[in-house]
Amino acid sequence: MYKEKISTYLEKNQFNEKLGFDQTRLNDIPEYFSSYLKQERIPSFVCLVVRRGEVGHYSHQGFKNIETKEPVDENTIFRIYSMTKPITSVAIMMLYERGLLRLEHELFRYLPEFANTEVWESGDLNNYKTKPMDNPILIRDLLTHTAGFTYDFMLGHPAIGLYKKSGLDNYIDPETQKEMDLAKFTEKLSELPLLFQPGEKWHYSCAIDVLGRVVEVVSGQSLDDFLQENIFKPLEMDDTGFYVDESKHERFSDCYQTLLGSKEKKMTISHKSGEDEFSRPRSFLSGGGGLCSTISDYANFCQMLLNKGNYKGTQILSPTTVEFMTLNHLPENQTLQQMGDSSFSETRFDGAGFGLGFSVITDQVGAMMPASLGSFSWGGMASTFFWIDPKEDLFSILLTQLIPSGRYPIRPQAQTLVYAAIKDLKNN
Repeated sequence: MYKEKISTYLEKNQFNEKLGFDQTRLNDIPEYFSSYLKQERIPSFVCLVVRRGEVGHYSHQGFKNIETKEPVDENTIFRIYSMTKPITSVAIMMLYERGLLRLEHELFRYLPEFANTEVWESGDLNNYKTKPMDNPILIRDLLTHTAGFTYDFMLGHPAIGLYKKSGLDNYIDPETQKEMDLAKFTEKLSELPLLFQPGEKWHYSCAIDVLGRVVEVVSGQSLDDFLQENIFKPLEMDDTGFYVDESKHERFSDCYQTLLGSKEKKMTISHKSGEDEFSRPRSFLSGGGGLCSTISDYANFCQMLLNKGNYKGTQILSPTTVEFMTLNHLPENQTLQQMGDSSFSETRFDGAGFGLGFSVITDQVGAMMPASLGSFSWGGMASTFFWIDPKEDLFSILLTQLIPSGRYPIRPQAQTLVYAAIKDLKNN
């Protein structure tokens, strides 16, 4: 769908007045971010704005490779990292709709190794005490990042160091020195203490990777096969997968990094296309951060969600399920600010709750953003981002390749520019 729509937009270069945008203000988007490129703060910037099912704006600028000056375009493949999470969440809800699992089911029904997982109580990395779980981890806890897991790169808790010690930071088994598969990953994770009792707090984590393993166990398929058959093929996401085939390496962008908090803004190479772990078949299929994709592929996914589960006549999810997923599922309608901690996240904490795979706007004033109530979004480690505003029949996708995602405020800046370009409000 959007491969053709973007192509038509570029060919005709014709502004669609029916979409309710101010063309001049939409044109401000690439102009605004060109300063980031001129100052060599980001390697590229690709932006798509869709309203009422049509392209209101598309632009690309910058490079796949800074050294060779190879430009990005609409066919460039990007590492989307945690923008994988909504896709895996959709996979789980497809199994839910088939009656093959329930949100209130205990995780150990599907992964028995988590029956006796314990919770951190006190101590340090070398000498610590644990206690039993007050209640078991539920599938719902995994979807909402309230299960008690974490990531190795998070700060502030001594248990996090155990993730690196167990090889969960790079998914290499310390015993065999081989890349883990999801079964080995969840086995090792189950041996580590949770940071808190399940359901007690919101903490960004590898919970969706665990759900990737649940998909495998429940469906009887590998995660990549399930996603290909049930999501990528029906949504025509032909360039989305856990690695980029050699035949597509010339379209694959390099990934860069700068140090958060450092005055040094110079980018250095983080992942080299054709050489990194995303350039070959992998054992570890990260449902939380392992996919690569293009802007048109991910746009098809967003349009499906905006259409309440429908894509070109195929119902991926029911409308009721999509609406259910995009409610705030945190207890007593709490915000991330109230229930979460101050560790890293791919979204603002103020004015936002969390659904089943997405952050959800619950308070526009608190969020300091004119996105409609119920708008939902997520981003990825390399500064990628999408958001969907059902009330305005709008979604937008931003793609670049800069780690970490919090280095610059490009997400709220882009959102501000998009909403500033709207002339008529659908929700009035």
